[in-house]
Amino acid sequence: MPPTPQAGAARGAAHPGELALDPDQFHEPRRRDCPWCGSRRLRTLLRTRDLLQHKPGIFVLDECQDCAHAFQNPRLTAEGLAYYHRDFPHETLPVRVLRTRAGRGRHLALARAMLTYPEPESWLDVGTGYGRFPAAAREVHPYTAFDGTDPSARVERARTLGRVEEEYRGRLPDLAERLRARYDVVSMLHHLEHSPDPREELRAALAVLRPGGHLVVEVPDPDCAFATLLGRWWLSYGQPRHLHLVPLSNLLGELEALGCAVVCVDRCSPHVPYDLTGAVSLRLAGRCAPALAVPFALDHALAPLLRRTRFSNSYRVIARR
Repeated sequence: MPPTPQAGAARGAAHPGELALDPDQFHEPRRRDCPWCGSRRLRTLLRTRDLLQHKPGIFVLDECQDCAHAFQNPRLTAEGLAYYHRDFPHETLPVRVLRTRAGRGRHLALARAMLTYPEPESWLDVGTGYGRFPAAAREVHPYTAFDGTDPSARVERARTLGRVEEEYRGRLPDLAERLRARYDVVSMLHHLEHSPDPREELRAALAVLRPGGHLVVEVPDPDCAFATLLGRWWLSYGQPRHLHLVPLSNLLGELEALGCAVVCVDRCSPHVPYDLTGAVSLRLAGRCAPALAVPFALDHALAPLLRRTRFSNSYRVIARR
């Protein structure tokens, strides 16, 4: 039997005070307008449970019918995010599938994409976790100093492992003044979707960039056809941890409004072949690994075609400050 919400709650039994709470108390008041454009023309995109941890609660994604921005509504509070991030099951099949987007080969490819521009002296990786991206990117940019931020203690481990030179624990908007105009490159790789306020993160990233520096953003593409085809089983919906899914046109408009020059838009190479594998893995609740062989083969066999169509599941933007 797949784990139930009660089983998920049992895994958090070391925190009895939280278990006594109604999960709805982890939510802010429901918004009646779009956090991106202010429109009140919202529609419910999906309702789902926590398909990864099976902790209790129902989560709703709304979509703005004017700008197509998708966002969790009502949004989790900081306490709620901490609860659903805690005890995250890093070794379950769905998470291992999700981790394929952070493989060394993909990190090297992204680092090489920056060879077109002047070699950076300093690079800040936002939401770096254990620093796997800086560790790989250093092979391509051996003379670059890589630093990292993360709200968790993982960034401290990244520093201990020598993957980043300086670690900063916390949210970038809270660190921006301290790091102002220090970096030639700032990367946000599958980070904005976790942020309570993506615009605040973008402003902070530009604040820590030097004039002429580059911002690299990579996020799930909510326009991906797999989102419609797979519904709540689309791994990139990522509830309850993904708070915003930003359409490409919205991100480009915001960067231009902030005075950036967009120098690269790529909806092809960031595609990660995991949509079918992830959906089956979620549906089976991580059981029966042999059942993933067929969707895994399909994901990879179709990837050269899908990455050039609306089935591409991620996009990358590089902008110059």
